[in-house]
Amino acid sequence: MSAVIDVDPDVTAPVVPTVPAARAGRRDRASRFGLPVLSVLVFLGLWQLAAASGIWNEIFVPYPRTVWNAAVDASTTHDGVRGYQGYLLVEHLYMTLRRVFAGVVIGVAAGVALGLAMGTVGWVRHVLEPWLTFLRALPPLAYFFLLVIWLGIDEAPKIALLALAALPPAAVATTTAVLAAPVTLIEAARALGAGRAQVIRDVVVPAALPETFTGVRLAVGIAYSSVVAAELFNGIPGIGGMVKDASNYNNTPVVLVGIFAIGFSGLVIDALLRAVERRAVPWRGKI
Repeated sequence: MSAVIDVDPDVTAPVVPTVPAARAGRRDRASRFGLPVLSVLVFLGLWQLAAASGIWNEIFVPYPRTVWNAAVDASTTHDGVRGYQGYLLVEHLYMTLRRVFAGVVIGVAAGVALGLAMGTVGWVRHVLEPWLTFLRALPPLAYFFLLVIWLGIDEAPKIALLALAALPPAAVATTTAVLAAPVTLIEAARALGAGRAQVIRDVVVPAALPETFTGVRLAVGIAYSSVVAAELFNGIPGIGGMVKDASNYNNTPVVLVGIFAIGFSGLVIDALLRAVERRAVPWRGKI
């Protein structure tokens, strides 16, 4: 006599990944973390070979260990000397990040507001677009000395320079995103009785957020690329000021320490922005 087992049709068995899928996932994770590490090791190996070849003087291509020692010296108090020029590396980095943060917040806020206005009001776009293009084409050093004349050599010209560097990419990205908002969704909202302000708030802004975040990331990158120029005058403490001062004395290891500090902190900030974007704009690519 055989037993009959009733199976509830509404209950589904848990999906168990197949062995090939699990292996593919492990390979993907290994490549995601392993390949960057491998690229760093290859870079350090090539750098060591270039320094040991003797083709270039050590002033121009120092050994990786020399740069590491310079980083340690800049981060500690040694032989009665505190860091570099009296400030630890973390203090230089903090001042640079503070300036970048202030400049990016001002520039991005102004850029997003301008982009929203330019994308929704035609005459505003026609008036401001040439000026925005003009500003975007200028290298930071072209107007930094003018900012120094106007604002002095303290923090104001540095923050103003970084804000002006961050404004155009944020404004252009927001304008493009607003103009590219799905017409079908806009018409549907209007058909349901939504007013202009409601359409902008509920349809245009959510649709524009993904590209706006891209513009913010670009703005941060451009501000970072301008930080050395922003810290040309009275830039110590600051990574840019440290790099400029070290370059005056052909102190290549300290220059490289500053470059790596800016680059690594930029990678961390970009990763944080991408994490915020994933949480704030989960609908990216779905509309």
